[in-house]
Amino acid sequence: MRLPAEIIRAKRDGLALDGAEIADFVRGVSKGAIPDAQIAALCMAIFLRGMDRDETVALTLAMRDSGDVLDWRFLERPVADKHSTGGVGDNVSLMLAPILADCGAAVPMISGRGLGHTGGTLDKLEAIPGYTVTPEPDRFRRVVSQVGCAIVGQTARLAPADGRIYAVRDTTATVESTPLIVASILSKKLAAGLQSLVLDVKTGSGAFMADEADARALARALVDVANGAGLPCSALLTDMSQPLAAEAGNALEVANAVRFLKGESAGTRLHRVTLALCAEALVQAGLAGNADEGETLAARALESGAALERFGAMIAGLGGPADFVERMDAYLPAAPVVRPVAALSAGIVAGMDTRALGLAVVQLGGGRSVPGEAIDPSVGLSAIAPLGTSVAPGDPLGFVHARSEAEAERGVAQVLAGITLAETAPESRDVIDRIG
Repeated sequence: MRLPAEIIRAKRDGLALDGAEIADFVRGVSKGAIPDAQIAALCMAIFLRGMDRDETVALTLAMRDSGDVLDWRFLERPVADKHSTGGVGDNVSLMLAPILADCGAAVPMISGRGLGHTGGTLDKLEAIPGYTVTPEPDRFRRVVSQVGCAIVGQTARLAPADGRIYAVRDTTATVESTPLIVASILSKKLAAGLQSLVLDVKTGSGAFMADEADARALARALVDVANGAGLPCSALLTDMSQPLAAEAGNALEVANAVRFLKGESAGTRLHRVTLALCAEALVQAGLAGNADEGETLAARALESGAALERFGAMIAGLGGPADFVERMDAYLPAAPVVRPVAALSAGIVAGMDTRALGLAVVQLGGGRSVPGEAIDPSVGLSAIAPLGTSVAPGDPLGFVHARSEAEAERGVAQVLAGITLAETAPESRDVIDRIG
């Protein structure tokens, strides 16, 4: 093994690392043989010097192999998944997993918690009483086998080197490194035993990559490295210049997902983006010949009610109420204070600081300001007026769900500050492009 300091020196000097060097370093990380100081030094060297495609593939595979790799060969279904880079009101995973399952895919979706101004799928699901996001492996396999999908969290045995490296990145100003972002995302997806993957890379005011060129570069890198690591992958670049769903907040987004699966969101941006991602995933999994066929299959699963049934079965299989979809209002927590955000003047909703809206949810208690902080699943925003909506003075631009009158007042002020009214409508944007 080359000394860790020599590996760091080589990258510091702009040299490419070979696969064996990268594997040795990651192995040392996972075994605790390499201290945080050396992890930080290599991360900073990668941040400043970058990595080429082959190096990033090697890093991704080494991080995947630092722990367990799930094996789904006992299933007679293609194993598929979707990953989003995150946004405000992005609850697509909750609907996509059961839709794909009804179309013939197995979806062992390993998701995460909220990060910054964006919501987390696990936090949303934990708004459902009894739902466990960390089931025993046998239960996880059983639900995927019987229902077709299960949305759970990462265990300590899946890509553990990623967990340690990310913790160091988070405190050393090296989070925004494309090779490290790519390896972190894909190592966990590869460890989940996937056979195909679709990526939803967000751009716009509510995305981590707000600039479209940066988002496009990240999408290209993710697709190239995934395919280089043997995982068929493509990406859609989608717009996050406004919240994707009309709700932002954990219990509110779960309720939105149930209504979606009941067919109440036809024609919305959320509906179009969800079906587009489903179609892309079905093509990648070999269950549809093209995007049009995939979208038809996904729409059929949605319109028939079959996807809703699978969603309910997944919740029950992972410990939630058996009648959740029929009685969700009895189970989901509700905030004690709900206040409208009244427009101060007439106009058309022409712009949004979507990141500010996401931070409003965090400050209401629906997200974390420090790691490990408890969140309130009941708070958030609902009925957010989409771009292009005409309003008169006093018309609601949305509703704030809060724990107190004082927090509701602050939330109303934050939403008003984050929405721009004008005399003309903004240019329409939707799914931007397919990559891969």
